[in-house]
Amino acid sequence: MAIRKKSTKSPPVLSHEFILQNHADIVSCVAMVFLLGLMFEITAKASIIFVTLQYNVTLPATEEQATESASLYYYGIKDLATVFFYMLVAIIIHAIIQEYVLDKINRRMHFSKTKHSKFNESGQLSAFYLFSCIWGTFILISENYISDPTILWRAYPHNLMTFQMKFFYIAQLAYWFHAFPELYFQKTKKEDIPRQLVYIGLYLFHIAGAYLLNLNHLGLVLLVLHYFVEFLFHISRLFYFSDEKYQKGFSLWAVLFVLGRLLTLILSVLTVGFGLARAENQKLDFSAGNFNVLAVRIAVLASICITQAFMMWKFINFQLRRWREHSAFQAPAVKKKPTVTKGRSSRKGTENGVNGTVTSNGADSPRNRKEKSS
Repeated sequence: MAIRKKSTKSPPVLSHEFILQNHADIVSCVAMVFLLGLMFEITAKASIIFVTLQYNVTLPATEEQATESASLYYYGIKDLATVFFYMLVAIIIHAIIQEYVLDKINRRMHFSKTKHSKFNESGQLSAFYLFSCIWGTFILISENYISDPTILWRAYPHNLMTFQMKFFYIAQLAYWFHAFPELYFQKTKKEDIPRQLVYIGLYLFHIAGAYLLNLNHLGLVLLVLHYFVEFLFHISRLFYFSDEKYQKGFSLWAVLFVLGRLLTLILSVLTVGFGLARAENQKLDFSAGNFNVLAVRIAVLASICITQAFMMWKFINFQLRRWREHSAFQAPAVKKKPTVTKGRSSRKGTENGVNGTVTSNGADSPRNRKEKSS
């Protein structure tokens, strides 16, 4: 009788490849744990911290406002739990867009590896920028930011936010925090990781700064302005990948990018340098959320100016690189004809003497005379 050998296979483990291929399912299960926790009384109090917005205050109705009472929000330490939950939601949405939209387009277009990663990056960011622009514009219109720009600094500190305002900032923080694990899930190249970390860190630094310093009104306006310009760049890059002759979008983006930087500086100086500097209450008060002091104002303006200068420096380098690539692409076409004529002329030069030109000596050589006489 043949003796059967015992199987030596090891039990399944969460390997690197398994996590990469099924990370969306794993994250979905974790998110479902928080949602299912709302169904039971024992876990509802803990789950509600992750799912819903915290720190709400109900203000009584006044004669000027509507008869209904208003529910406003302020920030606190529990917001980290909410940001964590919506970070999981952002990872799930990221995976859905990647699998059902971008991957299908990639299969049809047959991009190279470099274009494949850039196409995925622009596809994800253009969807996020478009959604954030529409959402932020809706908040600006509903709260009369456009008709009354003085609301950017009037009645500071803006420590009480509407539901839409606070949820917008929670979603922004959650999205940019989700970009860190996506570097692992998307198998980002090592040489691209430093660039990704820099701009993710800049987004988190400025969004969290506006949120914590109660400059949410100014931060919202600057984010909508910046996101619109960035959306135009990434949507132009998507069209460029499908047709490399498409350059109009980049030209329009270049103009709006410079205008966006100027508007950002103007609004920042107008709000922080003039509006808040002339406010009556200029005392540091952590309990009231008042950070309107000279040191904070200088730090805010310095961070904004340095960031805008850094972006302009990157923009100039990008334009110079495009110009060099464009000139290098046109150079062979210009030099192609002279190269051919030089090759032909060099042959003639060996026959006729001086650089392919027919001299009088060459024309009247003895060999030519014999051919003429014959």
